Parts: sequence; C-alpha cells; structure tokens
Amino acid sequence: MNKDKFQEYEKLYADALLNDSIPFCLKYAPDRACGGYFQCLDFDGSVVSTDKFMWSQNRVVWIFSMLYNNLERRPEWLEMAELGINFLKKYGRDENGDWYFALDRKGRPIVKAYNIFADFFAVMAFAEYARASGDRGCAEIALKTYERIQLRKDNPKGQFNKVIIENRNLKNLSFPMINLNVASIISGINNDTVYDEIITECVKEIMTKFLDEKHRVIRENIAVDDTTMDDIYEGRHVNPGHGIEAMWFVMQAAKQKDDWTTIYKACQAVKWLLEFGWDKEYGGIFYFLDLRGKPHIELCWDMKLEWVHVEALIATLMGFSLTGDPELFEWFEKIHNYTWQHFPDREYGEWYKYLNRRGEVNNRCKSNKWQNFFHLPRALYLISHLCKSLQNKGF
Repeated sequence: MNKDKFQEYEKLYADALLNDSIPFCLKYAPDRACGGYFQCLDFDGSVVSTDKFMWSQNRVVWIFSMLYNNLERRPEWLEMAELGINFLKKYGRDENGDWYFALDRKGRPIVKAYNIFADFFAVMAFAEYARASGDRGCAEIALKTYERIQLRKDNPKGQFNKVIIENRNLKNLSFPMINLNVASIISGINNDTVYDEIITECVKEIMTKFLDEKHRVIRENIAVDDTTMDDIYEGRHVNPGHGIEAMWFVMQAAKQKDDWTTIYKACQAVKWLLEFGWDKEYGGIFYFLDLRGKPHIELCWDMKLEWVHVEALIATLMGFSLTGDPELFEWFEKIHNYTWQHFPDREYGEWYKYLNRRGEVNNRCKSNKWQNFFHLPRALYLISHLCKSLQNKGF
C-alpha cells in the first residue's frame, strides 16, 4: 500500500460526505414549517410522504450532532440537529416515555410505541446532541430512555409481540449489537462503569453465541437456551450486512480494551461473511441468505442494498487498519469498486438505496422510513477518517 492511495480515498470519501450527501439532506430534508425532517424522498429530493418515523428522525439528529462533535463545529449542522430535537422532544414519546414508531407531519402519533429500536436511536440522538449543545435536559432524556430499554429488553414488543413466546422464543443478534453501540455512545455523557459492563457482556454474547465458527457465519437468531434451530426459516436466516456491521462494533469495543484476540476473530468473521454473501455472478453482497442454501422466505433476498455495502467498507478498512491483513484490504477495494459503480446518483446527487441482483436501480428513493441519512454519511465520515490515519502507517 502507498500513502498516495489512501490520500486519494480520503479525498473521495470526504468529498462525497461534504459536497454530496450532507448538501442533499440539508436542501431537501428540513421541515421548517412543522419541525423535524421530511425523510421519504424521491430521487430528486421531492417529498413522497410527509409522515415522520422515529428511527429516521433520531438518526438524522445523531448524524449532524456527531459530525459537529467529531469533524467540524459548523453552526448549520448544530441547527439542523436542533430542528429534529425540538420536534422530537415535543411529540416523540408516549406517556410512559417510550418512543412512538411514527407520527404524521404535525407530530400526531399514528403508530404506537412498539419497536424498541426507535428508543435506541433516540438514546443515540439525544446523547450526541447533549454533547454538542451542552443541553443537560437532552442528556436526561437519553439516560431515562436507556433505562426504559433495559426494563423492556426481555420482551421488547410487549403486547405487540405476535409470537407465543412459551412455544417460540428466539434471541436476535439485533439487541446485543445495537446495545453495544448505544452503550458506547451514552458513556460519553455519563461516566458510569455500568456501560463498560454492558459493552463487555454484549461483545461476549455476540462472539460466543451468535458467531457460528463451524458454519463460518454470524447467525441472526438463536434459541433462548443458546442452541441453533436449523429446522426453521428464522434459525437459518443470515443477514451478511448486519453481521458485518456488528463486527466493526466489536472491533471498536475490543480496541478500547486492547483485546487483540477478539479483534482478529471479528476480522475473520468479516471475511467469512463476505465469502458467504458475495454474489459471484453479478457482484455485490446479497441482502439475505439461507444458511443451508434453501429458498429464503424473504422475496427480496437477492437485492443489493446501499447500507450493506457501506457497512462492509467500514468493517474491511477498519479491520485492515487494526491488523494489516491484506485480504481485508483486497475485499475493501473489491466492495469499493462495486459500490461506487452502482449506488451514487451522479445527476441528482446522493446515493440510491436499493438495487436488484444485477445492480440496476430497483427503487429510486433516496430516503424512506427504513433507510435515510444515516448509514452512508456515517460510512463516508469513518472511511475518510481511517484513510487519513492509514497514510501514516507502514502497511
């Protein structure tokens, strides 16, 4: 590797963040009349729906607060975060302090508080904004929301859980994965050893229970007694992008503890998931796969999603930065080439989120209730930062 290559990558990713992704969001997302953000946007930035989803509203707040804290203290970034915070403080929670799933444009609730991930993203948003603004009230909202999450974690959907848990109760990778990430963020506003304990336990659970070294994958679902269930769809379900994202969360946590055994294991898992998930015919990473190669229950299994590819870019480059493993850098460049060839919209700006298996745009939206201004700007920031640090390493 040479310094010039990493300088070129740093410039490419930083330019995409500062001169494409952020400007697109700043231009089309703000709802100045009602507060918060328009988040269902067509290819040209026009609004497809005015409904507001708590996952995405909080994610936008977190991104602009994080960039303000870590990249540059631009007033327009803090103002953008504040636009969401004020809307969310006023309308986002029910009487228990749990976060609604969806509101209409004016903030009236239209979907009840049932999805615990809305609460996790609220913790991220309010904790990061508190760091940026010094607003102690926002810090308290983050802390109280996180406490509520821990009380609900054994049955996150509560009365809205359709599964009869006495007969079918699975543990999902999603919870320890996001709990690990969010505990790392909230520890920035509250120096309590409990968060370190949560991080340690989440890493242990992911790497000893969900990492399947025999089959060389990260499982999405296991039984509550930690056994595998390969006779049902959910037990064989593999989401390569999700597992890869979890691995870079693990790398970051392990680096803080100087735990190189876990770092190397996470890097190996990333390579396993890429070998398993790469489409050898058309290129790109499959959305979902069945562990045994059986027909997947989800009909969108063979699509190529933006978030999957940018998370893989983070994980491969971070793993390479930590270990110098050349295979990881080879994977980074392979994924980079596919990603930059297929996802960016060079006419209207920003990136498409959904491609079909052949790499053609499947849905032209730039943002919707599930995917919006989050994975891409986070990846562009982290990759440019990693490339900058790699310029001074001897790989």
